[in-house]
Amino acid sequence: MSSTPPNPIFDIEVVQAAAAAALDKKAENPIILSVGERTSYTDYFLIVSASNERQTSAIAKNIETEMRLCNVMPQHIEGERASAWILQDYGDFIVHVFYAGARDYYDLEGFWKDADQVIVDEAIGAAWLEAHRAVE
Repeated sequence: MSSTPPNPIFDIEVVQAAAAAALDKKAENPIILSVGERTSYTDYFLIVSASNERQTSAIAKNIETEMRLCNVMPQHIEGERASAWILQDYGDFIVHVFYAGARDYYDLEGFWKDADQVIVDEAIGAAWLEAHRAVE
């Protein structure tokens, strides 16, 4: 099986922006995994936790809103609002918003343990959001 390298045109700062949007709503334990060399369907995973299922909804909604304001549209969203796991597929990256217990149960970090971790930098993400928000 041949691996697909990460998209050279894609900017990791977009994933940092999604992380900043998640952290703005009190997401916990954010992690970015570089999975592009191990899978053909995306380059990065952003995984965050919420302290309760209502908060999963608030975090996911804020990420989606901030991304849309920057003209970054999800290709697909899975999971009901206020559920234990909400997935947002943006093509080059996928966001997983977990209730903490569900994150432990599904253990994506363990499954993708060979993937490189990218350090989450909230300041870079916030700056990207500010620079790319559509003028209202």
